[in-house]
Amino acid sequence: MLPKKNKPRLIGRREYVDFPLLAISHTEAKIDTGAYTSSIHCRHIEQVNRNGKELLEFKLMDDTVHRVEEYTRKFIKNSFGEKEERFIIKTLIHIGRKKILTTVSLSDRGNMRYPVLIGRRLLKGKFIVDVNLVYTNGLNLKKINT
Repeated sequence: MLPKKNKPRLIGRREYVDFPLLAISHTEAKIDTGAYTSSIHCRHIEQVNRNGKELLEFKLMDDTVHRVEEYTRKFIKNSFGEKEERFIIKTLIHIGRKKILTTVSLSDRGNMRYPVLIGRRLLKGKFIVDVNLVYTNGLNLKKINT
């Protein structure tokens, strides 16, 4: 028997999301189909050496210091269309009932309205966005159409 393919869920232009591996819950995110990658607000991003291991250290919204061993760097266009180098980490995100292992870029979004931006790479095949809605918590399309 083949595994059941998950149907896309309906979300709005803003949703509450959780990042359980980063101890962040119920954080408002902007759903942005114009952005390819997702990003999360953080500050004080630096590579450090702890006990002979190269780690990426950063502070998230709640000022908690996080350290990860696995990370990459990538050039990403910012909201002004300029390329900037950002660190990318892999983490788990919850949107509604969906739990998704994804990559997010670490960016200082302090001057932005929303601390989290969800891009189309994460959305593709999993969600349908209705810009007239907010905080749907990932509605089941079948329930809407009946």
